[in-house]
Amino acid sequence: MRRTRWWWIGGGLLACALVAGVGGSVVYARLDGNITPDEAAAAELARFARERPSALVKDARNVLLIGSDTRAGEGNGAYGRDSGTERADSMILLHLAAGRRSATAVSLPRDLMVETPACLKADGTRTSPTLGMLNHAFQEGGSACAIRTVEELTGIRVDHHVVVDFQGFKEMVDAVDGVQVCLARPVDDPDAGLRLPAGKVTLDGERALGFVRARKTLGGGSDTDRMERQQTFLAALVEKVWSNGVLLNPVKLYPVLDAATSSVTADPELAGLRGMYELVRGLREIPTDRVQFLTVPRESYIYNTNRDQLLQPAAGKLFERLRADLPVTVTSAQSYGHGPHTPANPGFRGSTAAAQRCE
Repeated sequence: MRRTRWWWIGGGLLACALVAGVGGSVVYARLDGNITPDEAAAAELARFARERPSALVKDARNVLLIGSDTRAGEGNGAYGRDSGTERADSMILLHLAAGRRSATAVSLPRDLMVETPACLKADGTRTSPTLGMLNHAFQEGGSACAIRTVEELTGIRVDHHVVVDFQGFKEMVDAVDGVQVCLARPVDDPDAGLRLPAGKVTLDGERALGFVRARKTLGGGSDTDRMERQQTFLAALVEKVWSNGVLLNPVKLYPVLDAATSSVTADPELAGLRGMYELVRGLREIPTDRVQFLTVPRESYIYNTNRDQLLQPAAGKLFERLRADLPVTVTSAQSYGHGPHTPANPGFRGSTAAAQRCE
């Protein structure tokens, strides 16, 4: 399996913009102003500062990446009715080791059953603590509620968060003139708006969104299949972005930077080119064999097989290692990761790619 660097899409490109000085101060100001600071989440998290986990290792960072299924905003209404709320279509906890010696991304299933704390809703009222699916935390209380839920679930301090919506994802794909995937069989999925032949297919933004969101006709229809497909597609997107045809071509690079920044809402510390650059500055030197992803160990929920619950003790051991900034070994049909696989460093199964490079 290819090791992915897809979470560098925003930060890596922003770093390039700073280093290269793309377009001068006017362009810098435009891109810098595109990122929306999540002030409401910052205020809510400050209210519960004493309840949040402490950071155990200096310089290690944990970033919660949220793909939003909001129907509000230009271009998003085509994907359903705007109910005034949004849910997390995907959620990933990215751990950046101290010294930036490794990066580990853990996919958290949207259907994972979790305890959600009392959260502040957009209308100013508060929810009651409840047991429900993980994506409901974001729907009910936005990014602050999602962060507090993840922190209570894992015991890991979330230092930063980034939210990206549908429209921004599509624009990113279109800005690089589409991304190629390889399909083992044809796809005909009316719900996702997809009709694709087998073999090499270049997806534009609209079809790419359908590809990463489809649940019924690609794979086994599970959230696991969809997360694996998202990971693989995003790896291909980053590979396209990092090609010389984009990075060394200002005409191509600016639309990518504009799409990446305009689609992002982030915590105030991160909501600017300088903040993004500071976060990712050390990532470029991480060896690819120390950049890895996996899905949190889980199993079918005991009361509903259509939902998930954490698989223990494996999930607890994973969270413990991430909290302590210890090596995590990921294994799959093709093993990757770092550090010896021993009882002191247990291996965790990574996802299997649903779409591979066409030869």
